[in-house]
Amino acid sequence: MDLKDIVLGYGERYERILLFEPLNKLSGMQKKDGQNQPIDMRGLGLLTLLYFFEQKIMRNTKAGKKQLAQFLFQTTSEHVSVTLEQYNVLAGTIIETFRPGSGKVRTAEFFNWETGQNEIVAYQYLKASSFDVSTNEQYYLLDEHGLELVFATKEFYSEFQLSISQLVLRKQLEKGEFKGALRQINEMRVAVESIEEQLSRLQNEIRRNIVSNEVFHRYEKLIDDISFRLKYENEEFNELAQFINEAKERLHYKDTQKKESDAYNLVLTISYELEKVHAYHTKLLQKSIELQTTALEAAKEALYYIGVESFNFDLDVTTRIISNPLPASSLKSFVVPFLTVHEERQWSLFSIFDKQNVFEERVEQEIPTLLEIDEEKKQLRNEQMVQFYSIVLKLLLQKLELHNEITLEQWFEYIRQEEQTEPLLTSRYVYDFFLLLHQRSPIEVQEDTGEETYLWTTLHRILNGTALEIQELPNILHVTDRFTIQNMRITKRSEVSDVL
Repeated sequence: MDLKDIVLGYGERYERILLFEPLNKLSGMQKKDGQNQPIDMRGLGLLTLLYFFEQKIMRNTKAGKKQLAQFLFQTTSEHVSVTLEQYNVLAGTIIETFRPGSGKVRTAEFFNWETGQNEIVAYQYLKASSFDVSTNEQYYLLDEHGLELVFATKEFYSEFQLSISQLVLRKQLEKGEFKGALRQINEMRVAVESIEEQLSRLQNEIRRNIVSNEVFHRYEKLIDDISFRLKYENEEFNELAQFINEAKERLHYKDTQKKESDAYNLVLTISYELEKVHAYHTKLLQKSIELQTTALEAAKEALYYIGVESFNFDLDVTTRIISNPLPASSLKSFVVPFLTVHEERQWSLFSIFDKQNVFEERVEQEIPTLLEIDEEKKQLRNEQMVQFYSIVLKLLLQKLELHNEITLEQWFEYIRQEEQTEPLLTSRYVYDFFLLLHQRSPIEVQEDTGEETYLWTTLHRILNGTALEIQELPNILHVTDRFTIQNMRITKRSEVSDVL
């Protein structure tokens, strides 16, 4: 544990605590309204800051004590028994708390444990804008620290703490501040744990609090915002990991003399710790997706069944119809939702005289050129197929010269062993060829088969007096991921008179 790292930035953190000092001072004031109830002076102080912030946005420089008193009176008159004259006094007290009447800047002293010295900080919440001589009114504007206090009161930091830490980490890595980057990663881990607690709490709230469509849509929007932010942070994690890998490779290959071994070891530690935080964050992203799909859907179904169970037919329909003297025409609005849609099961004979759609059948004129192109393509395809079958048959006969009998599984093994013939197994025509042989088995004489005359004439010429008999075997061959075929036994025998 490095003590210097712990107290790093102590002065800035303490200055942010002192930033709320005027609100704490207002909280200590004991003020009561006309009904002897305590007045929330801290809340009035915050309203004052919001009022001057709005005037700054509107670029209105004519805002003073009188205008502030009217604003506070209009905002709180329903809940606080204070007259407009009393609010003029309270507005002066609040303005003087933020900006002393002497015009001097508010100061605060504290001991900085990082530097070991007493330090004094100055705060300017309001500054004088102009002075109206005719009405003797002083106007004010929100100053630097007043604007910072307004921003500090809104919960930006917890929502975007992880994104801010990622930006700081990137800057530290670019500057080579690896030690500070490692501490920043540890802070990111704490932020991720905080997000996990938020998601778990949100999941329990969804199961417990969704009782209406308005509440459901509010939670749905909240989960969508969280999921969008987690996706953006996940992309930033990926970029940070890539950036760290580049830094690691740069230190490893360029530092030939190993002068920066400590920096390289720090980068390795940073890479390891960042991967752990990234994996933790990825689980949260998955959890947010589950909230979007499962939790919200379950809540929607629960909301539906709550409505179904809360519906009482006797109370909501029957009692309403019987107890109230309603006209007969109005009863339809109660009955219609429970009736089925009307279906007409008859049809009129006059419908045969309705207009009919008449279609004229025409024989389109055939274009000879197109047919000639198709015939050419078909002939070319047949020639290619015959050439391919011839190659496969020749390879089969080569193996049958050594053995008069061979199985399809053994032949596939022979083909797979040769680099030149192995690509044949990825073609469908190989399997079509053996199916065709099995259909014509036994292949003994040439037959007149019409369109296949050219094909079988070529194959018989290659066989050259050799007859083939193909029989099925019980096992199935898984040749490739795409093709499967039943095993076969191929037997060769000589035919002198029958085979061409």
